[in-house]
Amino acid sequence: MNESGDSVQSPAEALKSLGLTKYEALVYIGLLRVNEATATEVHEISGVPRASVYPVLDRLVQRDIVSVSHTSPRRFCAFPPEDGVKRLMHRIEDQAEYVTGALQEIYTERSEVDRGAQDLIWTIYGTENIMSRLAEALTHAEEEVWILSCWKMIEKSILPMLMEGIERNVRIEIATDRWEGDVPPGLVVRIKKPPKGHDRFGRDAGGGLFLIDQHKVMAIVNAMGEKPTALYSESDGFLKLFMQFWNIIERVEDKKDKYQ
Repeated sequence: MNESGDSVQSPAEALKSLGLTKYEALVYIGLLRVNEATATEVHEISGVPRASVYPVLDRLVQRDIVSVSHTSPRRFCAFPPEDGVKRLMHRIEDQAEYVTGALQEIYTERSEVDRGAQDLIWTIYGTENIMSRLAEALTHAEEEVWILSCWKMIEKSILPMLMEGIERNVRIEIATDRWEGDVPPGLVVRIKKPPKGHDRFGRDAGGGLFLIDQHKVMAIVNAMGEKPTALYSESDGFLKLFMQFWNIIERVEDKKDKYQ
């Protein structure tokens, strides 16, 4: 245990977290204790079974953290820890980059499932998870985005996400309780007075409704407060339900214009 109460990993366990097997870690650590050694000496130093030593040494040479001589018998030498760990990290980074690309290709080319059979409503917890899903949906918006949210949340979290959409000529309409400063070109903003009793929930509760391409909907409940939660769906039924909120806003707007 360290001073914070966390368990302290042994060097061998730490090396395993960098992709080495138990025997590979023990052999590398054993070689660090000496200038160089034969396979037999490595067996004695590390405690790794004799039959496993040669395959382990060959793998460490392939990982480029152990060098080998061309003498007979062959002698092995470990690269210094700083170099060895750096090379292990580079391998992890390269593998991560490859896996990310391969998985992204699968994700991008995923088949379109019949949405009628997949009327799922997802519950998302935590501000970071909510904003990540919202950013993904807004980034892939193609035609239009409708937003009903308080100014504080728009200013703090949403507005930066919308700028790319504006550049791609995505139509963006926002209904909010107020707006401070200039409205960026490309945005349509409707200022709506909150309903009576709104203040008792907090003026800037941090919630919002987002309708994207008439295909995706996210309803966020207090994203910046305690127990932030959101509902996300691509279900037609769910979309129709929340579409009514925007229809009400537009009807009120039309009625106001008639009486002015």
